[in-house]
Amino acid sequence: MQFLTRQHTGWDEPCVVSDGLVYGLRAAGFDDLVSIIAGGEEALTRVRRFLARCTAVEKLDLDTMVLCAPVPKPGKIICIGLNYRDHAAEAKMALPEVPTVFSKYGNTVTGHRQPIVLPRNSEKPDYEAEFAVVVGAGGRHIKAENWRDHVFGYTIVNDVSARDFQMQTSQWTMGKTFDTFAPMGPMVTTADEIEDPHALAISLTINGETMQDSNTSNLVFGVPQLIAFLSSVMTLSPGDIISTGTPAGVGFAHKPPRWLKAGDEVAIEIAGLGRLVNPVIAEAC
Repeated sequence: MQFLTRQHTGWDEPCVVSDGLVYGLRAAGFDDLVSIIAGGEEALTRVRRFLARCTAVEKLDLDTMVLCAPVPKPGKIICIGLNYRDHAAEAKMALPEVPTVFSKYGNTVTGHRQPIVLPRNSEKPDYEAEFAVVVGAGGRHIKAENWRDHVFGYTIVNDVSARDFQMQTSQWTMGKTFDTFAPMGPMVTTADEIEDPHALAISLTINGETMQDSNTSNLVFGVPQLIAFLSSVMTLSPGDIISTGTPAGVGFAHKPPRWLKAGDEVAIEIAGLGRLVNPVIAEAC
């Protein structure tokens, strides 16, 4: 199944997509996608039963529907740095021996076709196409071999980064947490739809020009290792987002660097997950 969250008659409504049709799930008793994720198989069974009897549907049109991020308010947005072999090489950095972890906050989250707002105090805004895990059943000290029991699904994240702020200190947080710096979506695809998350084509274009083109097979730390490592420190909760890193081709590595600018359109595509598109605008003075 695939899920999205749309802005609809005054509220954000979780929806399920089936055969090109969108079914709003408030009528099924769900206020947000996290309530479905936390409900596990019982909640998914309720969704399937609702689909079987529901007649109030809308044709899926990602160009015209007003979408939020599928998980508009994740409890945690956990990001992994230098997690593609090709990206570490272009950054001229050694492969990490343990995952490099940083965070984004809720103010960064935005949805499909919502604008990335370039901060007026940064001169080096960059893009990062990322494959993201949506945590299902939470837990602590999860064993790597049990990772599938804790994944609800997958989505796309753009880890937008202000490189000038990021590189001012050894900690990357300030360069990663400007408003709108985590576009996400357009949908969450449930884990059963993706046979192998470590064999997915991932690419990013700006105005139709390919900037990143790789595969999740190049991940240094895969989903099992990330879930085990992160849960050894923190309790993972339903709806948490683990953004697994970006491949080669980011803006700072181009010669000359290719920074984002107002008027750009950024599109990320990951096999099986769809295409996340965002226009780029300048921050209002």
